[in-house]
Amino acid sequence: MKTRSNAGFALIDLLFVCGIIGVISAIAVPRLVMAKQSAGAASAIGSLRAINSAQLTFALTCGGGFYSPDLPTLGKPPIGSQAPFLSKDLTGAATLSKSGYTMNMSAAPHAGTPQSCNGLGAGATGVGFKAGADAIDPTNFRYFATNSSGHLYEHTASLFAVIPESGPPPVGHLLQ
Repeated sequence: MKTRSNAGFALIDLLFVCGIIGVISAIAVPRLVMAKQSAGAASAIGSLRAINSAQLTFALTCGGGFYSPDLPTLGKPPIGSQAPFLSKDLTGAATLSKSGYTMNMSAAPHAGTPQSCNGLGAGATGVGFKAGADAIDPTNFRYFATNSSGHLYEHTASLFAVIPESGPPPVGHLLQ
């Protein structure tokens, strides 16, 4: 007579292990998504702060007190310099995607503004500017914006369309 060996796994053991893995995954995946969204929000806030700094530097050194009309202009260094006002990852296009956010910036051209030191023509710079970071993921409800006042604002819907070039937006709250 042959005897059976009890070595190995039974089907019930395999189902039990798969069930435990499923429960652990159900707990971990939402936290992973939240961590990814938090990292993207931190990157968007950092990018908007970099835009604020670049715009202030542009206005004080190159724009004659006026602001750049778009992101690519901040990527052009002043004549005689190799360093642009803003890094290439933020100046590749007028609208760009970065870390789960769509980044925009604009300034209404103001007649009579001087030519800038990086080749922007007269009348192309603005008295103020606005920049926004809109979430790409529809489950992410954190939207950010800033303007020439230098403050960052947050809301649960896009702020870029409603924020003025100077002063607080009609919705949202100030980030501390």
